[in-house]
Amino acid sequence: MFAEILSESGILELVIEHPPVNAFSIGLLHAVAGRLERIVEEQHVRAVVLRSAGRGFSGGGDVKEAEKLDGFGGILGQASGSLRLSLAVLNCAVPVVCAVHNYCVGVGVLVAASADVLIATRGARFVLAEVDNGATSGGVQALRLMPEKRLRAAMLMAEPVLAEELHAWGSVYRVLDDEAALVLQARTIGESIAAKNHDTVRRLKKSLNNTSKVHELEGLYRAEMSYTYELNIMGVASAGRQAFIDGAREGYSKTDMGDAQR
Repeated sequence: MFAEILSESGILELVIEHPPVNAFSIGLLHAVAGRLERIVEEQHVRAVVLRSAGRGFSGGGDVKEAEKLDGFGGILGQASGSLRLSLAVLNCAVPVVCAVHNYCVGVGVLVAASADVLIATRGARFVLAEVDNGATSGGVQALRLMPEKRLRAAMLMAEPVLAEELHAWGSVYRVLDDEAALVLQARTIGESIAAKNHDTVRRLKKSLNNTSKVHELEGLYRAEMSYTYELNIMGVASAGRQAFIDGAREGYSKTDMGDAQR
């Protein structure tokens, strides 16, 4: 469900390919995370480009999978997989350039926010619609993208935040006109990083992580997820997911996000 492209200069492209909307199944979350974790032993890899093929970057977590698994297996699998992938991006031994086109929803926002460099196509929509799915996660990572008050408004109303807004705050490095330009820019950034001294870049990333206290993410994410677990025990989350699947949700249209799943 994802492809690898390795350039001669050591740029590893990981391309998500999970039609129709590039939703992250539990297996896909762990597979991509595992690939990023292995880079620590691969000295030939100098930078990573993380992008998707198809209609948009990510439609979020696979809601249908989460709902059909027995007990709380779906939400537990999504939570652990989302945390693992976020940490894998943050702690990847080399810088990660994330390229977002069209839409970026739910766990897709967590992944994008964890990258070292984020670029996006014009009009790309970043959405945390957890309020419509009986969930509370996303705020910890999204605070790396936008001010707190904007985040509160976005999450309380499941309101898209456009790439242009994030660019104005400096969270998105470049806004490109189309997907082709996006991919080219991502590769250009990767090449620029790869041209630097490899040992220095790897240590600089560790230094930046320590300075920005990203090591606190795991504890904060687990605290945040405790409220989502409560909602699942109460049955609120399951009802929200099923309403989405049945097309009965109000105020958040599938067509608004290119049929994104979350």
